[in-house]
Formats: sequence, C-alpha cells, structure tokens
Amino acid sequence: MEHPSIPKGTRDFSSMEMNKRNYLIQIIRNKFELFGFSPIETPSFEKISTLMGKYGEEGDYLMFKLLHSGDFLRKKKENTVFNNQYFMKHISNKALRYDLTIPFVRYVVMHRNEIFFPFKRYQIQPVWRADKPQKERFREFYQCDADMIGTYSLSSLWQEVEFIQLCDEIFTELNFPIIININHRDILGGLVEISGIENHLWKDFTTSLDKWDKKGRNIVKKEMLRKGISSNSFEKIACFFDMKENFSKKIESLTIAFQSSERGKKGIKDLSFIFQKIKNISLKKTKLKWNVSLARGMNYYTGPIFEIFPDNKGTCMKNSIGGGGRYDQLSSFFGMKNLSGVGVSLGLDRIYIAMEKENLFSTISSSPSKVLFINFGDEEVLYAYNMINFLRKKGISTQLYPNAVKISKQFRYANENHIPFAISIGKNEIEKKKIRVKNLKKRIETEYDNIQEVAHQLMKKNHN
Repeated sequence: MEHPSIPKGTRDFSSMEMNKRNYLIQIIRNKFELFGFSPIETPSFEKISTLMGKYGEEGDYLMFKLLHSGDFLRKKKENTVFNNQYFMKHISNKALRYDLTIPFVRYVVMHRNEIFFPFKRYQIQPVWRADKPQKERFREFYQCDADMIGTYSLSSLWQEVEFIQLCDEIFTELNFPIIININHRDILGGLVEISGIENHLWKDFTTSLDKWDKKGRNIVKKEMLRKGISSNSFEKIACFFDMKENFSKKIESLTIAFQSSERGKKGIKDLSFIFQKIKNISLKKTKLKWNVSLARGMNYYTGPIFEIFPDNKGTCMKNSIGGGGRYDQLSSFFGMKNLSGVGVSLGLDRIYIAMEKENLFSTISSSPSKVLFINFGDEEVLYAYNMINFLRKKGISTQLYPNAVKISKQFRYANENHIPFAISIGKNEIEKKKIRVKNLKKRIETEYDNIQEVAHQLMKKNHN
C-alpha cells in the first residue's frame, strides 16, 4: 500500500498557518487598494507562446509544461523522433504561469479597448517553477503583485517613489523593517561602456554581477573571466561594486566615471530624483540603499530596479522577499508598443517564513472560532440557537459542537482548536435564565443575564 505524500516543493497548510497567511494577504490587499490598485485574476496556465522567451533561458527551462489531454502517445508514428521542438508542437502547448507580470501584460494587451490608462492592478495568486526544492525555495508559491502600466508619457519617476512608499506602508503595518536595495539598468549600462566590455557580453556580465553580494568579488571575477570578460575590464569597474559610502559619495564617484557615458548619466539622474523625493517624504520602517551590483530581472527591466530584504540582524534569512522595477518593452512581445510599466512583486511565502522566525505572528489569533457552544441535547440547543445567530450577526465567530457527547470531550475539542471561550446553556441555565461563559485560557467562569452582555464582553476582549 502506497503511503500518502505530496510532490517535493509543495506544502499542506494547517488552519493555524492559513490564519497567518490570510492575515498577511489581507494587509497586503488593503494597502494595494489604499494606493489605488484594483484586483484582477489570470488563469493558472497560459499558452507556452505567451510565456516562453520572456524570462531568459533559465526561465524557459524551469517552466512546468502541461501535456495535451488525450491519448497522443498511442497514436504517434513508430519512427517519430522526440526532440524539444516536436515536443512543444505536438505534445504540449500550455504551461503553468512562471510569474504574474507576463500574464498581466498579456491581459492588458488583450483587453486594451476595455481599459482606461494608466491602469493600476494587483494580483495575489500562486505561481509555479520546476526548480530544485530546497530550504525556502518551493515549486509552488504565492506572489503578491501590484503594477501600473500606461504610455511612455507616464514615465515620471514618481511611480517608483510611490511603490517604495507602498512597500514601506505594508511592512510598517506588519511591524517588519525592510531594506530596499535599488539600482538602475542604465548605470550598469554605463559601467559596461566605460569598462570596454563588448555589448554581446551584457547578459553574461549582469548574470554574474547579480551574485556579487552572495558569492563575493573573487568568484564573480572568475565567472566573468570564464565567460570572456577581460581582467582589465573587470578591474576598471570592480571598485564601484564594493563601495560602502553613502549615496552622495557614490554619486560623486560615478559622476566622474561617467563623463563619457550619457547612459550612465541618465541612470544617476533618475536615482538622484528618487532618493531626493524619498528623503523629503520620509519612510517609516524602510531603509533605501543604493546597491551598484544589483542586476536582477535584466531580461525585461529597463530602468530603476529594486529588491527587498528583511532588515533585522537576528534573522537568518538572506533571501529577498520581493522586488520590482520599470519595464518599457514587455507589451511589444504581444504586438502593442509604447506602454511603460512599473511594478512590485512580494513573495508571500518568504515574508511568512521571515515573520515566523522573528515571532511577529504572536498576536494573530490561530483559533477557527471565538466561541464554542456546548451541546447538552436537542432541547437545549434549540433554546440557545437564537443566541448563536445573534453572536454571528455581531461578527463573532461561533460554532456549536455537533453531538451531545461527554462535556469533557467538548471542552477538550475547544482547547485543541484554540477556541478561547465556551458557552454552556444546560437545563439549570435555562431555568435560571442565565448564560455561563468560560474563559478556557484563564479557567474562569462568568454568568451573564443576556446574550447582548456576552457579545459586548467578547467584542471588548477582541479589541484588547
């Protein structure tokens, strides 16, 4: 007999875990809507042609492809050669979505005649990647995305400022300080220009550079040399990736370096605008840091890019919990030009893990209900049912134990499910017209004269 199991890289979630996840989702959703984003949803799978070629070679490789339904293999010809091209054409033309951004851009292009631009949307849905499962890396996980898309005339960097402030609002509400690392594609382009790195090595350069913080200078250098970047080119710009100075000192150093690079100058101008506005607005629990080695999402980001990390020395989590940036060319994949987008994607699962490690869920209720009514039998339940309905109308989560079994078993059920209060209305309570409420944590019983008084006390405890 096979023991029940689930695929590697996936998880079951208990009621307690779901309460915490729903708490995160609710705060993120509320803040998205506070900043004017509206919800949409897209299918869990898309046409392969929609997704392929948008994320680079690694993304194409890590996509979960879906086989056609039906008995295709039985009908195949004997001499059929199964190569990748044949597979894509005849066996699979769909894949589980890899992220939420490409499906969003596809949605915008398809519904462009129904949308009034600029369009601000959010999505909170799962995505799938055929990655090797490991600690804090899953094959199925949730992303929480907010994006604004419009014409090139809406290329104001105020949108980047807004997204940084949005992140600050979310993580302040969660009591979770963060660091946002920011950089600019044009600054990386400027460094390539002044170093003499050939244009065809741009992808190799940025892919290796993005490992700088995790792998260090020496390993990144070896990788770049192996890919054909000269030692001389590397040494010309390596000093900028190690800079520990503040923002103005970095600006000073790079301004001198970019005297012959218009592209680099534009990147500096954009980042200066963002830092100046953020300084004037003042963030609550967020630090903004310019990380010159940040090179994420180079397959489609075209301007400022940023990545979010927990700002807590006690946490052992080094992975990012979100990121985003500006993209000006994604819609052209679907035949629609002159659309500029800016967005942020938060990793719900990594935020959850980091908050769990920091014990930031301690105030979240893990109980499925606030109140359990003890079942003494049909007559007593019928008498109490108006009270049950009254509490529910007041928004107090209430359940009735389904059977009139031993009272000790019913109380044990309440304790095991972290239900904080039990209400007993037996024959004695009916005769006396009393309601007996037990605080199961404190083991204190209190009698009340009416259900209105009970509801008032329960709601008062809720606020406390």
